[in-house]
Amino acid sequence: MNRKQLYVVIPARNEEAAIAHVIHQVPRNFSSLLHVTVLIVDDGSTDQTVAEALASGADVIYTMPVSSGLGAAVRSGLAEAYRRGADYVVLIDADNEYPAGQIPDLVAPLLTEEADYVMGSRFMGTIKGMKWHRRLGNYLFTFLQMILLRQRLQDGQTGMRAFNRGALADVEIIHDYNYAQVMTLNLVRKGYRMKEIPIHYQVRTTGASFIRFVPYMTSVLSAICKEMFRKQDRSLR
Repeated sequence: MNRKQLYVVIPARNEEAAIAHVIHQVPRNFSSLLHVTVLIVDDGSTDQTVAEALASGADVIYTMPVSSGLGAAVRSGLAEAYRRGADYVVLIDADNEYPAGQIPDLVAPLLTEEADYVMGSRFMGTIKGMKWHRRLGNYLFTFLQMILLRQRLQDGQTGMRAFNRGALADVEIIHDYNYAQVMTLNLVRKGYRMKEIPIHYQVRTTGASFIRFVPYMTSVLSAICKEMFRKQDRSLR
């Protein structure tokens, strides 16, 4: 029996202290229907991120030519997974804030064809320890996405998502700085079915987040406006 290809795409920049744990937590044999491949996107790390990833069992390292930002790293990682024949992709951060052990829960709605695009919602699960400004930003941008999409949404900024091959072929990320909001706007406006599942969030204990409140707010707002004025067509790939 030919197994479907599930790629776990992990963008990383200077995450040497956390990335090994994230990779070790990725379930490899939770379904006889799936072959799991871990693909690390190195966005210009200057520490031992790549060495730690390889030592911990990463299957593929995709190296960005220069450090280009989270949005660019995610875009490149998803495109590389598609090029390699991925049937499904899970996107997860390298900082251990998101539970890699819940990847089977995230993939389940794709396998049953209940959804094309699945988001792991911290606000349906746990958000203990999340800083107040990050909560505020999440609430504001999630509410804005709900208005624009006319669809209920709990956590529009989550860093844990899954895609079937159709959604993977069509997803467009127009913003190098970040991807969270424009990705969902892009896919839902193209008619892909979205589902949220609860996940258990935990605050990072190593490294530092790239997010700074004011630059994040201004950059993301401009990206949302740009995305909403773009024509949306589903791919023929």
